[in-house]
Amino acid sequence: MDFSLLGPIAVTTGSAELSLGPAKRRSVLALLLLQPNTTVPLEQLIDSLWEDEPPEHARTVVQGHVSRLRATLAEGGAEAYGVELTTHGSAYLLRLPEELIDAHRFGELVTLARPEAAPADAVPLLREALGLWRGPALTGTVTSPPFAAAAHALEERRLTAVEALGRAYGALGEHEQAAAILYSAAVNHPLREGLIAGLMRALFRTGRQSDALEWFHRTRRLLSEELGVDPGERLRGAYEEILRAEAAGKVRKAAAPPSGGAGASAAGSAGGPRPATGGGARPAAEEPPSAAPGETGAPAPGGARAGAASGPGQRAGAAPRLLPRPPARFLGREHQLTSLTQVLTDRTTGESPLAVVAGPAGVGKTACAVQWAHLHAGSFPDGQLFADLRGFGEGDEAPPAEILRDFLLALGTPPERVPRSAEAASAEFRSLVAERRLLVVLDNARSSAQVRPLLPGGPHCATVVTSRSRLDGLVATDWARPVGLQALGHEEGAALLGAMLGPDRVAEDPAAARELVDLCDGLPLALRAAAAQLTARPRWRLARLAAALHDERRRLALLSAEDTGVAAALRMSVARLSADDARLLSALATTSDGHLNASAAAALAGYDQERTQDGLDRLAEMHLVDEEATDVYTISTLTQLFARDTRGESGESGEAGPSGTGGGGAKSG
Repeated sequence: MDFSLLGPIAVTTGSAELSLGPAKRRSVLALLLLQPNTTVPLEQLIDSLWEDEPPEHARTVVQGHVSRLRATLAEGGAEAYGVELTTHGSAYLLRLPEELIDAHRFGELVTLARPEAAPADAVPLLREALGLWRGPALTGTVTSPPFAAAAHALEERRLTAVEALGRAYGALGEHEQAAAILYSAAVNHPLREGLIAGLMRALFRTGRQSDALEWFHRTRRLLSEELGVDPGERLRGAYEEILRAEAAGKVRKAAAPPSGGAGASAAGSAGGPRPATGGGARPAAEEPPSAAPGETGAPAPGGARAGAASGPGQRAGAAPRLLPRPPARFLGREHQLTSLTQVLTDRTTGESPLAVVAGPAGVGKTACAVQWAHLHAGSFPDGQLFADLRGFGEGDEAPPAEILRDFLLALGTPPERVPRSAEAASAEFRSLVAERRLLVVLDNARSSAQVRPLLPGGPHCATVVTSRSRLDGLVATDWARPVGLQALGHEEGAALLGAMLGPDRVAEDPAAARELVDLCDGLPLALRAAAAQLTARPRWRLARLAAALHDERRRLALLSAEDTGVAAALRMSVARLSADDARLLSALATTSDGHLNASAAAALAGYDQERTQDGLDRLAEMHLVDEEATDVYTISTLTQLFARDTRGESGESGEAGPSGTGGGGAKSG
């Protein structure tokens, strides 16, 4: 006879499962099994079975369930297994050998496993333990707080075992197995930092560095948005460990140094084999082609010679590769990619080139910048750095000191030598990369002031910044070159749908594809969300989704997929507006065709002409409106729909955006 708590509540004898009856009866059995060989008071059973005030006849109901359970167990031959359900005054006792309970066997196996001391023995023990689970614990019981707490405790024990199995696989060097076992658990428990930390290490050790770092940034955002906290010691420790290991493992082999010289070969370093990287980057161990044999510390043209220290605290030759993975199904943008190449590879000025990729929410700025970075990674053999500045996120923007610490660690600076202040860290960073050929990608910037401390400044470095703001300050003071990103046209939008859905599905109704592009305002984010809707509904024709999107009350909801969508992206933009500008945007949303001039906008908002013009300029800088010609402004349909929804939620146009920033919202740029 076997009793199951790790999944649906069940009792089996041989291959037969006993019929346990309704949820409350199963719940009585579950509570007795959670406290085997212990008397359980009737009052505890009553409190657990009814979340609200129990009925007057609750005692009779419980007694009836116990009586039926006793009969069911007897019919299943309980006596032969040493199982007995007895009454002790106003309490009940389920006497049985505890090894008949799957949760008990699970605990015993996990206790026996020693993933660090004996990983080869721990793996089969932990696999057997986890194999006892048949679904969420205590499935089929009532949904009261006591059972929810018990199920949560069992789930915590399962996750602890998953983490232990991941460590055991890692100790055996089976990092692919570790990543596989940790991945599904991490997807279902995205805020469990120990689990994510283990997955990050496993992914890094399988050569998937960008995936490992992406998990860190994703979890950091979730922690900030849902709990309002920063990553804890375990998650942050895994991140810094990966950065240090990456820096150590990517030291390029230097030629044999002369007596007393610096720059030993990195072969056989503790970092192990370097993970494969995309974008055609030169392998880390490859010598710059212009380095003469036997030369040590002689810089190659345009960059630091491998093994040459160019600043205090520098670890020789560290070449970090921190780019996220290349964007999936990236299409078009040839003009913008060409513009980035012209700006970022221009060495005629003797200055560090800087490009700003700006555009509205959802237009694909990050994808464009990351795509270019991968295509040209080989031009920056000393490394590619990437940071999400969180300028338009739920939480606070990333402080420069935090980003600089990550950069310095990735470049090989020991943690104890990373300066505490942002000013000192910025100076150390510039000194460290002064002679390197390095690419820096700063994503999702809110303001020019946030970006400036992170600029490398070396003549052989290049920086690309993405932002919803134009960042005019960088253009004025740092000679940044703007690269604007606009919505996709019909042809490009239909091609993106074809790449996501398959060309045949789009080709069968090209008119509907064009209509979808229009309904999505040509935004890649909206088109990808639409494609996700159609992928989930393979029998839908494109025209059916287009018809659904014509309902303006549903359009924004349909153009969302889990944690991403147009509404979420716009919410972050509007949250950064001042109360006055949010009110102006709400007023603009009432226009019939989305076209107006400053006079019409002033009339709608109830502002004077000067105040309205200043507000329109700020909204245009944030790409929430577009100035098509002198004093001709347009607002996209999706932005109108979002602003109307915001107006409805706030109850009047005088309220600020959905994040409740009110008058405290900072003006962008």
